[in-house]
Amino acid sequence: MTVDTAGAAPLRFRRIGIVGVGLIGGSFALALKTVKAVDTVVGFGRSRANLDVARRMGVIDEIANGWDDIDGCDLILLAVPVGQLPEVMPVIAPRIARDALVTDAGSTKRDVVAYARAAFGKALPRFVPAHPIAGAEKSGAAAARPNLFAGRPVVLTPIEETDAFAFKRVRATWQLTGAKTMRMDVAMHDMALAATSHLPHVLAFAMMNEIAQRPEAEAMLALTGGGFRDFTRIAASNPEMWRDICLSNRDTLCAEIDAFSARLARFRQWIATGDGPALEREFEAARVAREALTIALDASARPRD
Repeated sequence: MTVDTAGAAPLRFRRIGIVGVGLIGGSFALALKTVKAVDTVVGFGRSRANLDVARRMGVIDEIANGWDDIDGCDLILLAVPVGQLPEVMPVIAPRIARDALVTDAGSTKRDVVAYARAAFGKALPRFVPAHPIAGAEKSGAAAARPNLFAGRPVVLTPIEETDAFAFKRVRATWQLTGAKTMRMDVAMHDMALAATSHLPHVLAFAMMNEIAQRPEAEAMLALTGGGFRDFTRIAASNPEMWRDICLSNRDTLCAEIDAFSARLARFRQWIATGDGPALEREFEAARVAREALTIALDASARPRD
C-alpha cells in the first residue's frame, strides 16, 4: 500500500456523468461542485424520483435522457451497487469518449476489475478502480453531502493496463473532494475490506435479526443501550448494496467469517469453563489494540504543518 501525500492538481471537467446518484455518487458531485471543478453534472439511474430529488437539491444539473448521454462526459463515476456493473459496463463501454476518464466506488475490486476487462476494450486504460471509505447507513440522493469524503481514505487500485496519466488525473480528482488517497493491490484491498468492513456489516445484520425476530423482541429492544445501538447502526445500510458486496467477495469473506467463528468459539469455551484469566487477557489485548487505533485515527485527522 502507498499513501499519496501530494496535493491535488488543478482540474476542471466540462461534463461529469454520475451513474448511480446516491450517497456516494451525489456526494462526489457536490464536492466537485463546491471547488468549482465541474461545469455540468449529468445523473444516470434507475429511479426517476431519486434523480428528480438530486436535480432539485442541486446535486446534478441534468437528468440523462439515456445511455447515449455518456458520450458527452469527460469523467464518469460508476457508483451503482457492484452487482449492477456486469450490466452497466457493456452498455456504456462503446459510448465512452476517446479521452474520457472512468472511475468507480465499489467496495470490492477483483470482480469490478474483471467486469471492466471484459467490457471496456480500448477504454480500459482510462479506468481507475477506486473505493472511498466514507459510507453511511443512509442512501439516496437526499443523503448526499459535499464534505462526505473530507479527510477520509479513498483506495485506488490501478491494474496493469491503467494509463499512468489517467491514474494521476483520477487521483487528483478524488483529492479535490477532500479525500486522502492511497494506492493498493486489488487482492490486498479485498482481503482487508472483508475483515474490516464486510464482516462487521454481516455481524451487525445478524445481531439485529437475532434479537428483532425473537418473540420477546419488543421487550428486549426496549432495554438496548449504547453498545447495541453502536454495534447495529450499520444494519440500517442499503440491503441491495451489501448483498452484492458479500456475494462478490464471497471467498475472502467466508474465510474471515470462519476465522471470527473460531475466535468466538474460544470465547464460548472460556465462558463455559469459567476461565476468567483467559477472558481478561483477551479483553485486555482488544482494549490495548482499540486504544492504539483511536490514537492513530486521531493523529491522521490532525492538520499537518
